[in-house]
Amino acid sequence: MKCSGLLLRSSFAILAARARHLFSELELFETLRPRGVLFCSNPRGNNEEGFGHGRYSCFFDLDTWRNYVRAAGFFEVGHYYRPPGLPRHQQPWLATVWRKG
Repeated sequence: MKCSGLLLRSSFAILAARARHLFSELELFETLRPRGVLFCSNPRGNNEEGFGHGRYSCFFDLDTWRNYVRAAGFFEVGHYYRPPGLPRHQQPWLATVWRKG
């Protein structure tokens, strides 16, 4: 069964250990219908992985994250940093929206 959209949160992403393996191991691209939407909410950082605030995560900057998701065949719809209304250094989360190509 194909779905029209998926929500990917960092706690889900750690199942694959590294983001670059996430798309192939979980077959996200094949799971979505044509032009389906993928929403990702990940902790951002300096392209490291490890424990932060009691969770194991991949802490990517926007450019690195874009490279991984684009290589998997998705096109960026938009992105923003969370929580809103704070200076960038106080926004630890990167939210991205993608469409299946």
